Amino acid sequence: MTVASYFSQDYFEARRRFAEAGERAGAVLASHRHPGTGPGGETLSTDVAWLGPRDAERVLVSISGTHGAEGFCGSGVQIGWFESGLAGELPEGLAYMAIHAINPHGFAWLRRVTEDNIDLNRNFADFSVPLPRNSGYEELAEALCPPTWDDATITATRDVLVAYVEAHGRAALQAAVSGGQYSHPDGIFFGGQRPTWSHETLKALFSKDLAKARQIAVIDYHTGLGPRGHGERICAAEPQSPGLARVEAWYGDDHTCPALGTSSSTEISGHNVIGMEAAAPHAEVTAIALEYGTLPTEEVKLALRADNWLHLHGEVDSAKGRAIKAQIREAFYQDADDWKQMVWDRAVETQRLALAGLTSKQSEAVG
Repeated sequence: MTVASYFSQDYFEARRRFAEAGERAGAVLASHRHPGTGPGGETLSTDVAWLGPRDAERVLVSISGTHGAEGFCGSGVQIGWFESGLAGELPEGLAYMAIHAINPHGFAWLRRVTEDNIDLNRNFADFSVPLPRNSGYEELAEALCPPTWDDATITATRDVLVAYVEAHGRAALQAAVSGGQYSHPDGIFFGGQRPTWSHETLKALFSKDLAKARQIAVIDYHTGLGPRGHGERICAAEPQSPGLARVEAWYGDDHTCPALGTSSSTEISGHNVIGMEAAAPHAEVTAIALEYGTLPTEEVKLALRADNWLHLHGEVDSAKGRAIKAQIREAFYQDADDWKQMVWDRAVETQRLALAGLTSKQSEAVG
């Protein structure tokens, strides 16, 4: 099979192929049904494949679809890992856990968010205390998510964003827009007011399925940020933390950290590693997001804003709606052989390094 053949055309094909590939590779499969349905009333679920000892103390975890429409990338890697036979490289005593479409609603509906318009990677905040305030987002909320969507509106709101950059700088705009916000439920990058279904499901998987694990390596697949086809290894850990030290030991200088200002990503509130660590306090969690670039950042953000307008004010099944969905797909999935090859090569290298890290003494030394 070619690398391009590992990637699916929609969530439903991806789900079927993931299950078939995992079963052929000898993995144990489990399905967690989502309460909602797909665009045609179809069943949705997060599916899990486990390969290796159930009581393994060292486990590599891959996650696809945290941001729904970004799921094509991670799903392709997960399917390819089984189909190619690379899953057979698993060192003795280690296990591999593939979490497919942790946000199945977003994957099926071609949305970055969950069924309740929540950005899952901003949803792991502490809801028992006042939530973080993003004053920059509050200032820009109307311009980011206007009630109309046409060329005139796009131009006018772009002028507002340009003025913000001139006043505060591009980094401030990025933090305002994508750092996470908890005040506008209908807006973009909304972190929610309570845990969403995908949040609860991810934490349950870490607390139950990984109860025996002592060292967990996580690779969470993302798209839409950075140069086309480049896979940036982003570590959300704090400077001087054991988690960042392990990432440095495993991946060398080939990683970035938003808290150190070295990443194309801004620091974000309520990211999912917080939930993983809380659900598995018995284990060392060494986590990265592997982020692949697609289109220029402005085009990606424009697609997100258009999709937000569509689901609030437009009609998905219309010419304009279909055009926006095509725009979203292109922003988060490059259906081109060269892009898929770059995704695959970087993923194989990264997962092999994670497995090596799990088997090394370095992991124990910096824990």
